[in-house]
Amino acid sequence: FVTILVDARLPLSSQNPMLTKIVGDKPKLLILNKADLADSNRTKEWRSYFESQGIKTLAINSKEQSTVKLVTDVAKSLMADKIQRLRERGIQKETLRTMIIGIPNAGKSTLMNRLAGKKIAVVGNKPGVTKGQQWLKSNKDLEILDTPGILWPKFEDERIGLHLAFTGAIKDEIMDIENLAFRFIDELNKRDVNILKNRYNLSEDFYEDTLYLMDEIGRNRGAILKKNEIDYFKVANLVFDDFRKVKLGKITLETVEDIEKFEEDNGN
Repeated sequence: FVTILVDARLPLSSQNPMLTKIVGDKPKLLILNKADLADSNRTKEWRSYFESQGIKTLAINSKEQSTVKLVTDVAKSLMADKIQRLRERGIQKETLRTMIIGIPNAGKSTLMNRLAGKKIAVVGNKPGVTKGQQWLKSNKDLEILDTPGILWPKFEDERIGLHLAFTGAIKDEIMDIENLAFRFIDELNKRDVNILKNRYNLSEDFYEDTLYLMDEIGRNRGAILKKNEIDYFKVANLVFDDFRKVKLGKITLETVEDIEKFEEDNGN
């Protein structure tokens, strides 16, 4: 079977459509990783949606020790019918094999290390660390094929690229981080004005003006250059750091309601 690892904060954007097509009709386990960073109610909604599509799901924080048993138990449940058919033919299959696919920065290396019980995959806080392929023995029940995280060459929907960049799946170094922060703040503010207001002690006057909002964050956090100008680069890094460290709260950037719009924009 195939295990698809996605970021629970963006279950749509963090699925590589090219790999999903290759997987085809193989049995799938979809793991919503980094569930500790996401809105738990949204995660429940996403799991219900995927389960309604016949896809087995699991929501985890791959850093937790309980991950090993959770993944193994769900894998056994997913493949129970096949295991039973093999037993009826006199074949005792003890070890299940799965290939884990996922985009950069979805937490795949952390999951590998947790399942293997030792450091066998290099972990980094930047995407693109895993370079090769290797079979890893988790326990007597599960064997895993690790693969490099792969992004697809072109995003048909701009929001997909933006959401991936917001979470760090696309390297900050290759982005115009000030413009990216502007887009992020704008989206966040439209979602819930209190998220940024509460974190940065903002006034009531910013709702319709994203640039004014960035200015006020800069003033409140001392991101000031000479001549009292706002240091937008510092503001951008501050906001993304707070988002990625959950200092803005547990935020899911995509909802089940977004599916229809995503499909329309991508011609599905």
